[in-house]
Amino acid sequence: MEKVTRSRVLVATVVAVILVIGIAAAAGAVPLFASGDSTDRPDDPSTEETVGYVEGYWYDDELDADDGADAVIDDEDDLEEVIYRSMARVEEIRELTFEEEVPVDVISREEFQEDHDDMFVELEEDEELQQNVTYEALFMVDSETDAEDEFEAMYGDSVGGYYDPATNEIVLVSDSPDEPEVDEVILGHELLHALQDQHFDLASYDRETIDQDAAKNGLIEGDAVTVEQAYDQHCDAEWECLPSAQPPENQVGDLNWGIYLLLMHPYEAGPEYVDSLLEGDDWSAVDDAYDDAPASSSDVIHTDEDREAGDVTVDDDSSDSWEQLETDDGLANETVGEAGMVSMLGSDAMDPLRSSVIEETDLLTADLQGVDYDQPYTDGWAGDELVTYVDSDVTDTDTVSTSEEAGYVWETEWTSEEDADEFADGYTQLLELNDAQVLNESEGVYSVDDGYQGAYALDIDGESVTIVRGPSVDDLNAIEDGVVAEDLEVSDDPDEPTDGDAGTDDDTGSDDADEESSDADDADDASEASDADNDSIPGFAASSAVVALAVAVLAARHKR
Repeated sequence: MEKVTRSRVLVATVVAVILVIGIAAAAGAVPLFASGDSTDRPDDPSTEETVGYVEGYWYDDELDADDGADAVIDDEDDLEEVIYRSMARVEEIRELTFEEEVPVDVISREEFQEDHDDMFVELEEDEELQQNVTYEALFMVDSETDAEDEFEAMYGDSVGGYYDPATNEIVLVSDSPDEPEVDEVILGHELLHALQDQHFDLASYDRETIDQDAAKNGLIEGDAVTVEQAYDQHCDAEWECLPSAQPPENQVGDLNWGIYLLLMHPYEAGPEYVDSLLEGDDWSAVDDAYDDAPASSSDVIHTDEDREAGDVTVDDDSSDSWEQLETDDGLANETVGEAGMVSMLGSDAMDPLRSSVIEETDLLTADLQGVDYDQPYTDGWAGDELVTYVDSDVTDTDTVSTSEEAGYVWETEWTSEEDADEFADGYTQLLELNDAQVLNESEGVYSVDDGYQGAYALDIDGESVTIVRGPSVDDLNAIEDGVVAEDLEVSDDPDEPTDGDAGTDDDTGSDDADEESSDADDADDASEASDADNDSIPGFAASSAVVALAVAVLAARHKR
């Protein structure tokens, strides 16, 4: 399954699909890479060997299209001139030459919507099940929603352009293809992907997990965004460029913020990673990184550390009634990685109507210009594996029609016991925010009735945190033997102490428990009163303002 989604992301993220909702670049100062001195230009330049020169056009040439009233280019010859000059400008910034021309095609949005399904690998039934289980485990897609539909919704109306490595072609999607508006800086971003592909073969990287994909994209998109930012600054400072294109309408109404944050990681954390490799105007260390690309999203997030993730393997400790799901590609397993976990715990931070484990003030950078993926709950990540389980009596995945009927074991490793405890605390908060009922606190057993239905067991063992989910409490030990005590006492009433809980016969302990219960009731009453007045209280309005500003910045900064 997830291989299909990763194939999608290869098209949509590595290939730099431009989302109307905003592909965000990292905030902060951007190096303005020096342009060459025209007096040093060779007398006989060539496209293949001269940096900053393509098919007769230098990077600093002026074109008739620069003087237009808008960014519309309705003449094929004018578009060709713009493309060649943009190629030369990308070369000048990136200090590499194109090895061959890059075709650019303009299609209508209707044509894209009709044909874009062909860009994505079609899911087999077992792959679709694994995909749904994975994204339900991340609390991004509930058991009644198909993850495939969420990805489709993310791209269908939002794509402005992409580079397709299968055809070595850039496709611009326009609402008026006969008179397309060309955003020159976005074109430069896409051309940089073509340049990368010609020199470093983007299709050669392993992308078998969410984390691998985020890691490789961190380098690839970090490189592209850094070039894009420098390109934009040159247009403002010293180059004649096309007039700015009109920004598309904001389309963030039904955005899946969890998936959004996951896909945005390379664009947000990648530029800082690339900046850590740059030495002034020298790109050689960035070039070398393509031979030793980041292994995990943690490598991209923590540029000042030398991290090596452990090899986490989920041993099959299930009973005869459950088994690990197998797909055509082997075991249905997944590595989520640090970026995926941040996206999980921060997925509700941008929704003013919901509470979030990572709040928006912590998730966004201090200037609200981007997303900070270095978070205390997850910065101790050292590896993870999530394996999907199905009823062993089910021979056809048609019978297991939804992720609600499946299960999973998610084993995570951390650099210290403190880091493991911190992640477990964040995950427990996530369960509570999704209305989980505490069935047995000491055993870490929970139940969710709506949305992310099922029974959950949270087991902390030193530097390891294991999460097991099954359709019912009885299924937990059948999926992972020993994850809960055999004689587990489960209460249907969260206020009723269960075996091993805090309630005791000791008078002091009982008083403390009563006091805590009273405090909790007071807090619940205050919360309910607060919810009832949310439309008028200043705190709610302030939160909405922060979210609105963040969305506006992410959506408008680069006119996507």
